[in-house]
Amino acid sequence: MFICVACFYYSSMLLPTLYKIKRSVIMDIIYPLFSLVILTIFVGFGLGASRLNSVKKRHVDRRYYRLMSGYEAPEYVQRISRNFTNLLELPMLFYVLVVLSISLNINSSYLNALAWGFVALRLVHSCIHILYNNPKHRFYSYLVSAIFLLAMWVELIIIVNHKT
Repeated sequence: MFICVACFYYSSMLLPTLYKIKRSVIMDIIYPLFSLVILTIFVGFGLGASRLNSVKKRHVDRRYYRLMSGYEAPEYVQRISRNFTNLLELPMLFYVLVVLSISLNINSSYLNALAWGFVALRLVHSCIHILYNNPKHRFYSYLVSAIFLLAMWVELIIIVNHKT
């Protein structure tokens, strides 16, 4: 974890210099982006660990993981796997939005607040999905995060239209 924080700190100093961008513009929106990347990596490592654990405890035959067929993984592995897949779906629109806002040199406190809200809701969604998997609670967190993302896109379009 310390290595990740150190790499992030030094890259935050280097990126603005390389791309001649004011530090505050790029850094405001990159923190929620980085947080979502860390969440995704954390869940990915958890998925790998749960798969190894399921084979070690003989909950599933190790041959299952070669082609992901022929056997059924335990529920706890399936939940983490599906959550990891979820973190690679809707958040892609978030990543595109952040890259666009950085490349267009957009710094909006409203956009940043929505970005943090989106990341917090994705964290809530992941916790619900992995820990107790109540579909109703999971859907509500997904729905509100999707609304936050839609609001971010609307805000981005409004800002771009006012710049031109």
